[in-house]
Amino acid sequence: MTSGKALSRVSKLNAFDRALLEAGIGNCNLGPVSSIIPAGAEECEVHEIPAGSIVFVVIARMDGSDGEELGAGIAWAWEKDRRFGLVVEAHDNMDSGKLKRILDDRLMEMAEARGVELVDIKYRVESLKVPKGYYGSVIAALVFSPM
Repeated sequence: MTSGKALSRVSKLNAFDRALLEAGIGNCNLGPVSSIIPAGAEECEVHEIPAGSIVFVVIARMDGSDGEELGAGIAWAWEKDRRFGLVVEAHDNMDSGKLKRILDDRLMEMAEARGVELVDIKYRVESLKVPKGYYGSVIAALVFSPM
């Protein structure tokens, strides 16, 4: 799990690029995937991934400008027998507290739809108030690392 936030005077794209760099995944080719963590997956510390690597991610991203409050986050948890995990993402113009409540609701509905109980719920949320004259970007990502 990783996250980043950044500003740029040039563009939202440049702010996003800087947020990815802050998160340690700015030199990777990111492939979005959906919401299932495979059995046996393990959480690890952020580490260097070779430049140009193709890595799969579940990513939340919010970009904005002048005075906007940006929030992006992910929540993840394991099914109680650890057969698989679930991960959800959310983004909007809101603070971390509101975003976390949305993540909770989404995670609980996914668990209910599958008829499973979740354990070890965790969160990674970033927020940023963009100053006047800047563009901003926040990201939160679950990275399937090629370790």
